[in-house]
Amino acid sequence: MAALTCFKAYDIRGELGTELNDDIAYRIGRAYGEFIRPKTIVVGGDVRQTSESLKLALANGLRDAGTDVLDIGMSGTEEIYFATFHLGIDGGIEVTASHNPMNYNGMKLVREGARPISGDTGLRDVQRLAEANDFAPVDESKRGSYKQISVLDAYVDHLMGYIDLKNFTKPMKLVINSGNGAAGHVIDEIEKRFQQANTPVTFIKVHHQADATFPNGIPNPLLPECRKDTSDAVREHQADMGIAFDGDFDRCFLFDENAEFIEGYYIVGLLAEAFLKKEPGAKIIHDPRLTWNTINVVTKAGGIPVMSKTGHAFIKERMREEDAVYGGEMSAHHYFRDFAYCDSGMIPWLLVAELLAVKGETLSGLVAERMKAFPCSGEINYKVSNPKAIIAALDEKYASSSIAQDNTDGVSLDCESWRFNVRTSNTEPLLRLNVETRGDTEALSKLLKEIDSLIKASSI
Repeated sequence: MAALTCFKAYDIRGELGTELNDDIAYRIGRAYGEFIRPKTIVVGGDVRQTSESLKLALANGLRDAGTDVLDIGMSGTEEIYFATFHLGIDGGIEVTASHNPMNYNGMKLVREGARPISGDTGLRDVQRLAEANDFAPVDESKRGSYKQISVLDAYVDHLMGYIDLKNFTKPMKLVINSGNGAAGHVIDEIEKRFQQANTPVTFIKVHHQADATFPNGIPNPLLPECRKDTSDAVREHQADMGIAFDGDFDRCFLFDENAEFIEGYYIVGLLAEAFLKKEPGAKIIHDPRLTWNTINVVTKAGGIPVMSKTGHAFIKERMREEDAVYGGEMSAHHYFRDFAYCDSGMIPWLLVAELLAVKGETLSGLVAERMKAFPCSGEINYKVSNPKAIIAALDEKYASSSIAQDNTDGVSLDCESWRFNVRTSNTEPLLRLNVETRGDTEALSKLLKEIDSLIKASSI
């Protein structure tokens, strides 16, 4: 029995050919069908060249397990989430490699209610069955059906329910960079809704057409080198805001009117405050990497901040437990109770655009005070072979000067005027560092140099 190395902590991701191919996709579909026993499931795929064939092989496996398959075609991950909870069906699978290299693809799996299937909630069981590949002969009389459908109108209806188009009374220019990924068709439909309402909002589209060759590079705006085209377009068109997506648009990244990239951390605070105005006393979920700004904003606004381990499966589970109205990660994942506690890359930018319209402020103005109060490093990644030893060395160096320590995810050390979180990646062989201070950019710079030197000195 050969191990399938494409099964990761939260999802399925692997190099094409060796780790993931049509045969393995079929086995995953068959295993999902045998383990979950769904009556009906929805499937979709991103723009990549291999997504269609992998999706159809997956669908065949599901059908051979007796599952009816609904195919929504090219889609983002959140369209699968939406279709699953909107249609009231038993699960969904999106074929996507998101921002991984060209020679990769993968899958994200959910069950009824768009609940994630990850390591300890069924993914290991699906893996075990797929690896064994010991399925009974197909009973043609019980084979599932296959049907192509569209949920695009209903999905966009849902998105538009988060804002009131009557609030958009003044001219606004939005640069939207779909990165040649799957977001373009949704942006077109949203633009139509703005036009039908006669709002003075102009959509300036960059790298808009879906293109499996990614002629402008793999869309991952978390990387500084992937931000230039959005920044340039904001400057050229003197736009009020820039929006950039990753390949399956479950994350959106925002740029202010000066074409400056805004760390996702500060957008979490902005959205938390907006939700708490509508629902005072609500709970807000956040991750442990950067926390002070979020805790400060939420507490001042009369909400309850609740920390969760990093990662979509953990955040969604905690949101359900707490019935939180909103959850945000500094990595630009934003979760919404009314979206079945799932993450969406479309809802955040719509909400921020509405905030700009209602408050009559610039985006830089909305976040400037928070950025000054709690300057942060953003996430810094190190490729190391001994992450546990490095984390132990950092702990030993700084623990004595800390006033609080938390091990929810890696090690978080809080001192009087600064804090850091260091953790291993759940999805890549990386050590991830985040540092923030209380209003002291000089101390931030000094601390970063010090920690950087220690990490490099401790690396094998």
